[in-house]
Amino acid sequence: MDIIRRIEQTMMREDVPPVEVGDTVRVKWRFTERDRSGEDKSRVQAYEGIVIAKKGTGISESIVVRKISSGIGVEKTFPLHSPNLVDLEVVTRGKVRRAKLYYLREKKHLVVKKKSRF
Repeated sequence: MDIIRRIEQTMMREDVPPVEVGDTVRVKWRFTERDRSGEDKSRVQAYEGIVIAKKGTGISESIVVRKISSGIGVEKTFPLHSPNLVDLEVVTRGKVRRAKLYYLREKKHLVVKKKSRF
């Protein structure tokens, strides 16, 4: 087992910030596509939303990010130690009391609490 752990340690990324459930994050992910001429082209796409779940440990750790796009809820799973992960930025920290925020799927819109003036 020590051999597997040592190999995993060499593949884990050091630049990933600590992310918790309830945080709003901006994930920049690299996609590789093949065009008509057969050449591989890569592009970076940003995806911003709320972390509704964390799964796994070590090299297999991943997060599920949910956002509302054109009135439709969209969820994506991102492995945190993937080489396709270009950047992970925590926009705001959330304060939640649950480990999984699957109840947000029932909500029509994600409500962001703003500080009141009073």
